[in-house]
Amino acid sequence: MKNKGILIVISGPSGAGKGTVCKQLLDNNTYWLSVSATTRTSRTGEEEGKSYYFLTKEEFNTKIEQGDFLEYAENYGNMYGTPRSKVMEKLDEGQVVILEIDIQGALKVKESFPDGIFIFLLPPSMEELKHRIINRASETPESLMTRFKSAYKEINYISKYNYAVINDTVDSAVAKVESIITAENCRVDRMKEKILDSKEGLIHEQLYD
Repeated sequence: MKNKGILIVISGPSGAGKGTVCKQLLDNNTYWLSVSATTRTSRTGEEEGKSYYFLTKEEFNTKIEQGDFLEYAENYGNMYGTPRSKVMEKLDEGQVVILEIDIQGALKVKESFPDGIFIFLLPPSMEELKHRIINRASETPESLMTRFKSAYKEINYISKYNYAVINDTVDSAVAKVESIITAENCRVDRMKEKILDSKEGLIHEQLYD
């Protein structure tokens, strides 16, 4: 019998490297990455349906009314949401589902899906965080300061998460997340159906062999 999949929620302050870590996780494994919907405009290189589902504010609000999001939140003036149906479909198939979302979204997911595994990704230092945000070259001086101030506040939410991973190097961070997923797959409460099947099979062998 196939066990239900695991929902892995990865978030952290802007510039912590969530996107890079998730990309390598997907390159290394057969995990499924949930694609979020957003009302912000696309950036260079982003693809519709692969990077995000880009919606107008009117389209986004309609989906909210229809209950189509597992979570949604406003961040820096734009709306972001996680489509519910696809996530549930993949979990029912037994897959590991990765959500790469902001902290507001992660906490909302935790309210509606407490069985998820919540991982907080940290930079090795605040100075490195600032350096990474600057290197994006997509921020104005004002938005840079806003993001950096927000990062200090966001780190206070770390106690709401199951695990914390320091992204000192991408390979190290990815290896830690993979170890967490392996450990979660081995938890007895997740394996109870397989354990029960094995136990019944063993009893059958003892009775009829």
